[in-house]
Amino acid sequence: MRVTQNMLFSNYVYNMNSSLTKLMELNIQSSSMKRVNKPSDDPSGMVRILDHRTTLASVKQYQSNIDTAKGWLNASDENLIQVSSILSQAKVLAEQASPSTVTRDNRTQISYQVRSLFEQLVGLANLQYDGKSVYAGQKTDAPAFREVLWLTTNDRQFSQECGFSIDGDSDRTILVQFYDKTGAQGAGEGMALSDANLGVRYSIDGGRTFLTDGSVTIAGGEATVQLPQSGARLTLTNPAAQVKVTPQGQEGNSEGTWLWLRPTAQYMGDDSQDTGHVDVKAMGAGTENLTAWAAGTFGPNVAVRVDGYLSNGSLVRSPTAMGSQTVVYSYSTDGGVNWVTGNVQPPNGVASNVSLSIAGGLLTIASNGGNVLQPGAQFFVHARSSAIEIDISSTERVRVNEVGMEIFGGIYQNPDQTADSNGNRIHLNSSNASAVFSQAGSGSFAVMDSNASATKNMFEAMGNLIAALETNNQQGVQQALASLTESQKHVLNAAASVGGRENRLTVASTILDGLEFNENQRISSIEDADVSELLTQLSQQEIIYQAVLRSSSMIMQNNLLKYL
Repeated sequence: MRVTQNMLFSNYVYNMNSSLTKLMELNIQSSSMKRVNKPSDDPSGMVRILDHRTTLASVKQYQSNIDTAKGWLNASDENLIQVSSILSQAKVLAEQASPSTVTRDNRTQISYQVRSLFEQLVGLANLQYDGKSVYAGQKTDAPAFREVLWLTTNDRQFSQECGFSIDGDSDRTILVQFYDKTGAQGAGEGMALSDANLGVRYSIDGGRTFLTDGSVTIAGGEATVQLPQSGARLTLTNPAAQVKVTPQGQEGNSEGTWLWLRPTAQYMGDDSQDTGHVDVKAMGAGTENLTAWAAGTFGPNVAVRVDGYLSNGSLVRSPTAMGSQTVVYSYSTDGGVNWVTGNVQPPNGVASNVSLSIAGGLLTIASNGGNVLQPGAQFFVHARSSAIEIDISSTERVRVNEVGMEIFGGIYQNPDQTADSNGNRIHLNSSNASAVFSQAGSGSFAVMDSNASATKNMFEAMGNLIAALETNNQQGVQQALASLTESQKHVLNAAASVGGRENRLTVASTILDGLEFNENQRISSIEDADVSELLTQLSQQEIIYQAVLRSSSMIMQNNLLKYL
């Protein structure tokens, strides 16, 4: 076979490029110190590397989640310790004011300090972390509590007959008493709120002096107690109820019905009691004439999207007539990241509504006019839940927020329950025995008497202590002291719960650190180059390349022209 110069030249170039390519590959490995730099280096190894990197990315995300959760829980933990410290101060002040030898002026002086502590407690209960409210459930964009006026009475029977509401504000406890204008009724005798002879007097200086320009007005099935110079107005839900009178000149006689209008805190966040409640919000073109509601048990929130209607087996992205066309829709349970598509609802023959089966239950859409669903219309189903939970592993979640009323107490009303079955207004309630409150109904008075039990409702205990101090009520101070002790125990129990979750995060973080180390080791075993072996190969390949260059140059010098 004849070997031509062209064949020689092609072989020289091929051999040089081949040797140079191998040398460059080794050079790339030496610069990156990795054996696998692209899929062609080790296809099966690259698959394993990508799997491990995916796991490693998840681990890093869980570690980030743990850091976030630690921030929330650490803030709450330190905050609850501060609350307990303030309660200890309040207990010391209550103990100072409880002996019978303490004068009215002394209790008034102590009340200034207690009011200051109360305001500090409201501030701590409104703790925010990273601009989000910690104790308001999922309502993280607003404070958990606000200061309001509330009411305590010494008349247990009256407290069982009436609900109430208070409008206005006052920086001092308002003490309200009732008397017979004719003077015929003795101390402790009853008079109806609707009795024209019933008089109202009130004190805004702790009972030193009483103003007699108060009055009771009956209208709309309610009795309104006007207290003109106090800055507040009291509304009672049962105008047929009776009060016990305190005769003129006997303002210190506790046989009559006394009402203390004093401070407390109203919880404005989410509750954890009504877990079956579901909110539905409609968004998109054409939804202004639609109403929607959902029934079922919804764990995550669900987004529902109308895609169009089905015609001859094909999706038509056009307005869908309710009741006469097959609705095609999709839904998502992860905030719109993934969608379950291709769901259909056959016509039901009812032009005004359609029911769509979704994860957890049924979404019903009703029309107020038009009876048409526009493609792209979306409905968001939100199951009421107060917990904010963060994933700390593939199988574990931890709650980072709290329901403030279950720790600090106060007063609360379910926002969905504003009227009873008769259409009467429902008033806010507190409980005198628990930090979890009833959400509707009457009997919402706190009672100040020797038979009243201690409460773990912190804000109610502080409010009653302020009322007792400002009106020189020794028995009320002693009762509030017992409640403060229960409140502090309850707060410390809540702090222990937060601490337990912090410990879970510490354990989870340690496990993730170990998992991250193992994943990095596995990636390294596949991907990283052996330095000694790499340097040996690099030296060998360099010698090979130089040999190819030298031999090629020698052969290329030997040609027929040298002998002619």
